[in-house]
Amino acid sequence: MAVCARLCGVGQSRRCRRRQRQNQEDQGSDSDMDEEEEERIYGSANANKLGFLDRANTGPPNPQSLLDLPPELLVEIFSLLPGTALPNVALVCKKFRQILNTETIWRRRCMEEFGMREDLRKMEVGGVSSRDLYVKLLHPYRHILGLWQPDIGPYGGLLNVVVDGLFIIGWMYLPPHDPRVEDPMRRRPLFRIHMWESKKATVECMYGHKGPHKGDIQTVKKDEFSTKCNQTDHHRMPGGRQEEFRTWLEEEWGRTLEDIFHEHMQELILMKFIYTSQYDNCLTYRRIYLPPRLPSDLLQPGLFKGTYGSHGLEIVMLSFHGATARATKLTGDPNVPAGQLTLDVDLSRSVVLPDLERQRSIEELSRLVLGVHEEVQREAQQQAKGTSTAPEDAAEGACGGDSGAEEVEAGSGVCSESCQPGPSSSSSSPPDAQPFVLPLGVMARNEVYPRTCRKCFYGTGLIAGHGFTSPERTPGLFVLFDEDRFGFIWLELKSFSLYSRLTDHLAHAHAPNMERFEAMLRNMQSWTS
Repeated sequence: MAVCARLCGVGQSRRCRRRQRQNQEDQGSDSDMDEEEEERIYGSANANKLGFLDRANTGPPNPQSLLDLPPELLVEIFSLLPGTALPNVALVCKKFRQILNTETIWRRRCMEEFGMREDLRKMEVGGVSSRDLYVKLLHPYRHILGLWQPDIGPYGGLLNVVVDGLFIIGWMYLPPHDPRVEDPMRRRPLFRIHMWESKKATVECMYGHKGPHKGDIQTVKKDEFSTKCNQTDHHRMPGGRQEEFRTWLEEEWGRTLEDIFHEHMQELILMKFIYTSQYDNCLTYRRIYLPPRLPSDLLQPGLFKGTYGSHGLEIVMLSFHGATARATKLTGDPNVPAGQLTLDVDLSRSVVLPDLERQRSIEELSRLVLGVHEEVQREAQQQAKGTSTAPEDAAEGACGGDSGAEEVEAGSGVCSESCQPGPSSSSSSPPDAQPFVLPLGVMARNEVYPRTCRKCFYGTGLIAGHGFTSPERTPGLFVLFDEDRFGFIWLELKSFSLYSRLTDHLAHAHAPNMERFEAMLRNMQSWTS
């Protein structure tokens, strides 16, 4: 605005205007332009729409300020400015304020900043201008667009707020029904904001089965907002809590209570219904980001759906941090809540699988993985003592001692970065697929899983008792199948989790930089620790 003020010769303060009048009085001119003269200039400029040459011939040969430019040229200039700067431009002078009433400026802002196209025509036909749409709806609620995690105790969630047609809608993303991990995500609207029925923005709660009803949105602080339902009676059903539970169970799990025979699973499902339904869509949301990708990443980071035994399918965020891959829970359960680091994979410690017949032995797999685990523990103890391993011991221990070296020669063993290249050297040309089969005795929710894999790495998974009691990291095997699927074998639990990429387009979700993303991860863990 200061630049505009200098160019047009008009300041914001009275002092600037007084200085202008004094300068113009010295030159024998009157500084105050009355309304008739301003309208004359504005009208004459509008009449010159015969092309750039005509404007150059009829207008001032050497414009001294923005006020000397034709209005249609000012419209083009102002259309290039971000919408957040336009209110300041309107404060410069009356002519600028008049030009900013032009619909072309605001229509372009709606299109470029919020991706609106044909929806603008529908709004204008309905009597809502592009300026009102931007000023009263899109601009005030721009800060809630993006990806969010609701505060629902240990369960968490995934919310994407987007401009969807003529509305701003908060879509809650739900995993597919257990155990169909490769099915597409489901989504359900929790709230919407629109200007369809009035000249001001209206917030509506979409929870329940009785249609939209009154709601409210409050900004608590930066990167955090809350929703409130003002008519929670719309969430109730005629059959009472029993009917609500059966409806929720069918939507959430795709089955009835009679179909669930496992008593422990029935308890977990009932517990989740009681806990989540008490909020009545009155929730607080915290902003989260998708992880940025680096050239050295083993695969594209992002969101994945994974199987977690009786807890069903959960959503995790896979990110890469140097030689480490981490999977953080966006949805959780009473044992390991949302926000916790469920998988921590050491990409410098690859595991070479034996032949298919030996892969079927859980003892063989345990021997390989636990050998790496013991090596990691020894190195951690040595680092804590401030001692270093001798070169001979390091070379021998890198492949798990003498027996480990024999396994490597035989084609089945484990290697650290010193004897097997890590992801940084293989990311440009992925290795050929190798046969893979789960060991006998390892439980899997999906009987159909990939039978070939690219690479395997040592990692740890987080387990805990109910209420996140006695959490500990237990060793396991991270298995990379392809660009969109990976798995993890939990040795202690004798269980296998299969993860499949979430392919939905999530708008306004990418992290500005790696520092902001890592700070978000630390905050997520503190929310549920």
